[in-house]
Amino acid sequence: MQLHTLDIGIIVGYFVLVVTVGLWVSRRGSKDLDSYFLGGKTMPWYMLGVSDASGMFDISGTMWLVYVLFIYGLKSIWLPWVWPTFNQIFLMMFMSAWLRRSNVLTGAQWMQTRFGNDKGGTYAHLSVVVFALVNVIGLLAYAFKGIGKFAVVMLPWHFTGATTGVFSDENIYAMILLGLTSIYAIKGGMVSVVITEVAQFTILTLSAFCIGIIALVKVSPAMIANNIPAGWMNPFFGWKLGLNWDGILNTANSAIRMDGNDFFTIIFGLMFFKGVLASLAGPAPNYDMQRILATRNPREASLMNGMVNVVLMFPRYLMIAGITVLALAFCMPVLRSQGNPDFEKILPLVLSGQVPTGVLGFLLAGLAAAFMSNFAATLNSAPAYVVNDIYKRFYNPKASGKKLVALSRVVSIIFLVVGVGCGLLTTSITSVMMWLVGALSSGFVAANVLKWYWWRFNGYGYFWGMISGIGGALLFWVAERVVGHSFNALYTFPFLLLISLVGCLAGTYLSPAENEEVLKKFYKTVNPWGWWGPIRDKVVKEDPSFVPNRNAGHDMANVAVGILWQLCLVTLPIYIVLKQWSWSGAILVVLVATSVYMKFNWYDRLEKAS
Repeated sequence: MQLHTLDIGIIVGYFVLVVTVGLWVSRRGSKDLDSYFLGGKTMPWYMLGVSDASGMFDISGTMWLVYVLFIYGLKSIWLPWVWPTFNQIFLMMFMSAWLRRSNVLTGAQWMQTRFGNDKGGTYAHLSVVVFALVNVIGLLAYAFKGIGKFAVVMLPWHFTGATTGVFSDENIYAMILLGLTSIYAIKGGMVSVVITEVAQFTILTLSAFCIGIIALVKVSPAMIANNIPAGWMNPFFGWKLGLNWDGILNTANSAIRMDGNDFFTIIFGLMFFKGVLASLAGPAPNYDMQRILATRNPREASLMNGMVNVVLMFPRYLMIAGITVLALAFCMPVLRSQGNPDFEKILPLVLSGQVPTGVLGFLLAGLAAAFMSNFAATLNSAPAYVVNDIYKRFYNPKASGKKLVALSRVVSIIFLVVGVGCGLLTTSITSVMMWLVGALSSGFVAANVLKWYWWRFNGYGYFWGMISGIGGALLFWVAERVVGHSFNALYTFPFLLLISLVGCLAGTYLSPAENEEVLKKFYKTVNPWGWWGPIRDKVVKEDPSFVPNRNAGHDMANVAVGILWQLCLVTLPIYIVLKQWSWSGAILVVLVATSVYMKFNWYDRLEKAS
């Protein structure tokens, strides 16, 4: 693609500005580990919320969401539940407050509050470190693959001219852009990441509205109707998906078969069941957890995750819908002419032909912001687990803050190199994403649900549950490469859940319960609901003023309404861009009703800041 000089100037100017600002504020995040990883717990909840939303507005995920909306139509609104996106509702309703009360630095350090410092607690601590580091490497590879695919279509320069191999233009672009983002993310830690992400999210939101408006102006409903199969605009489905692209774009049917999503009811059931368990397990040890722990108090932790839903969903899906509609209206001849089109490249394909000069440079800067936000947040979360949870705890407890920050920067560079290496071995965004959310997270679920809700669960149970789950996910990854054929990783969920659950129960019942004082302190501090009867009775006996948490029913009712509210935020911008006004009006009514419900049943009942 040939970019106009104005567009190139906007993009270059954006990169210079972001890196300069990130380096300028980096001094605030370099004093000690608390300031480097959590910003000293002084940043406002709304800034952390925007930062978290910006980190989730990643370019790889955006390219995938454009792909699934294009192929699956409105039925694609359910597919992000594979992450699951509704975990943000569980977090805002109760889980963020529970996590923040622990007042720790990382998810691994949290293990000490739950399981203590004995041998079992140490094993639990180390197992979550292993999970976090494997997850970070996977996310870095995912970011690498997405930005490379995007840049090679959008940017005009060619380095080797190769389309495949280690030194392909795609991979070289990815390495350059990862390197630029790493400069400020490694130098300044959380403060640099959050402040630059707030600025980046502003650009992203403006970009989203630009794309949405362009689609509204350029595309009529009739132009879309001629290029979609029956049922494309209906979000509901039967036993099977019920979409047939024959005669319109035959290769789309092949993509559905390759994804393994034809039996959509089974996929939906697996996504929902896994998603609920994953949400009850709390956030994975990544940048999302890091921002919860960086808030000032439990109330602000809940508000922060509420902010994520409000600021993320509407603009992101406005952008996704706009790009999809432009592709349906103007890119079908190109897609039909390609024997095996890469649908993950629809986003750059649309931008390369349907956006005017000047606006294109601004949009490319916004999408670069999406990549930089997600990548910086992921990279910043990695060294906390090595430096704080291994080096400081086991090797050098008295290390100075400056030394720990310096070591964190070295660890970040190491993980950057490993992540790039794994990215070079992958071929698609979807394959990496589905392994992360379909296989690896399946091995995470059982142990991390039980740790919150069952008093008898101990450190040995957590360790064996996590190790068996992670091991099963890695074996699946190896098996795919040995066989040379990939399939939907969601189908591994029941098996990995069972394997992990057996490890949890065996490890728990073959070893003694945790120290009673550790359990009482955890229960009194975090105050979760669940099967805590024996511990709850002893805490209340010792402290009659203590009020146990009996809000399970209320919290889950809020979650159900919150998921419906979130779906409205997702579908409303899509139907607006499609100019389906009857659907838009009905969704808006439900959105207002659910918002009023949550005002009285969630916001007004948040615990007051101490």
